[in-house]
Amino acid sequence: LCLCWALGPAAASAPPNILLLLMDDMGWGDLGAFGEPSKETPNLDQMASEGMLFLDFYTANPLCSPSRAALLTGRLPVRNGFYTTNGHARNAYTPQDIVGGIPDSELLLPELLKKAGYVNKIIGKWHLGHRPQFHPLKHGFDEWFGSPNCHFGPFDNTALPNIPVYRDWEMIGRYYEDFKIDLKTGEANLTQIYLQEALDFISKQQTSQQPFFLYWAIDATHAPVYASKHFLGTSQRGLYGDAVQEIDDSVGKILKHLQKLGISENTFVFFTSDNGAALISAPKQGGSNGPFLCGKQTTFEGGMREPAIAWWPGHIPAGGVSHQLGNVMDLFSTSLSLAGLQPPGDRQIDGIDLLPAVLQGKLIDRPIFYYRGNEMMAVRVGLYKAHYWTWSNSWEEYSKGIDFCPGQNVSGVTTHTQEEHTTLPLLFHLGRDPGEKYPLSFASDEYQRAMERISAVVQQHKATMVPGEPQLNVCDRAVM
Repeated sequence: LCLCWALGPAAASAPPNILLLLMDDMGWGDLGAFGEPSKETPNLDQMASEGMLFLDFYTANPLCSPSRAALLTGRLPVRNGFYTTNGHARNAYTPQDIVGGIPDSELLLPELLKKAGYVNKIIGKWHLGHRPQFHPLKHGFDEWFGSPNCHFGPFDNTALPNIPVYRDWEMIGRYYEDFKIDLKTGEANLTQIYLQEALDFISKQQTSQQPFFLYWAIDATHAPVYASKHFLGTSQRGLYGDAVQEIDDSVGKILKHLQKLGISENTFVFFTSDNGAALISAPKQGGSNGPFLCGKQTTFEGGMREPAIAWWPGHIPAGGVSHQLGNVMDLFSTSLSLAGLQPPGDRQIDGIDLLPAVLQGKLIDRPIFYYRGNEMMAVRVGLYKAHYWTWSNSWEEYSKGIDFCPGQNVSGVTTHTQEEHTTLPLLFHLGRDPGEKYPLSFASDEYQRAMERISAVVQQHKATMVPGEPQLNVCDRAVM
């Protein structure tokens, strides 16, 4: 009843449109609203001032494919199969030479929203498998403009061709060939194309009076970073900042379009990222994770805490700041709640409904689990985070210049071998120490009290853990 009151009297007959804006490798510290000093994101900052800022919002895995699978299924990657058993605690994704993808047994958000009459479109990066059985239109989407993979080529044209771009079922070209990306200057018009696709779809759905779900999953901030000519050279932050400014401008145009069409009060919009900034590509090709440790690929805060903004004029109180512990998997459960639907009851759903937090400012007690591949690396309960395993990356990778934590070595924490701490977890208080630099003393009363609570949470979690069949083992390679 409280929710119906909050949504308004028309909620039962007219579920709101849902617009999820998922960025690629954008860090917590990349927006002015989160403290980025150049203040070059006026539209996203205004979105935050008109809506609600989430300061403690997380991804379900610090890598592209698993985090996207988690968002669309509401389930941890270790449950939905987006992990590998080829190596312990190793992240996995779907490059074009891996045959795996999202299993048919998983129920994706757009499949469920169809039951409430939604028309569903994905714009941008899918990354849940490139073979025909994994196509977005086989998993609930009605329309697609984008690619099954990222644009990080170019490859050659024979053994490993460039990544294709699709309109629905038809391949309409390839990155670098038909959709140009200049690796010398960073110029590409893709964000403008993705913007126009979004504006056209919103206009069409407003005319048809059908509720829509739009998943705008663009990839301009994934290396190699790109921006259109108008934005090149405009940022104090270089090419990466140019890309962020173009994204900011695009989000502003999308929100203004909703307002112009008179549907902003019937459209729930959420902005976030798939994982933390890729510090391996920084500073020219990567973003900022603010005060947090390390970045993409790791289960430190910089790899998994994301920028997040909820916007819904007339429903979300303006200028809100929430410390609710949130996760991309919550967008699954929250979207179903907006549509008046229940989550599937035949499987474990890890996402929670955030509407009480968004609409009424309530705080829901829940943990955050930090998985890397098939291993639970850490757990956050309240302000305490316990590391059961630590690992940044291997010595072999590090010796070749691959560094996920550049300039951030913390002795005993950012380890280059997989270090197990299950007997005595490393414990941090993220309020006093958001950078995870000062582990609490094992002998302190505070450590004992916090770990007693966390251990109970972990025990309960492990009792529900039935891993899915791994879909991304690297021995399963496509024949090119």
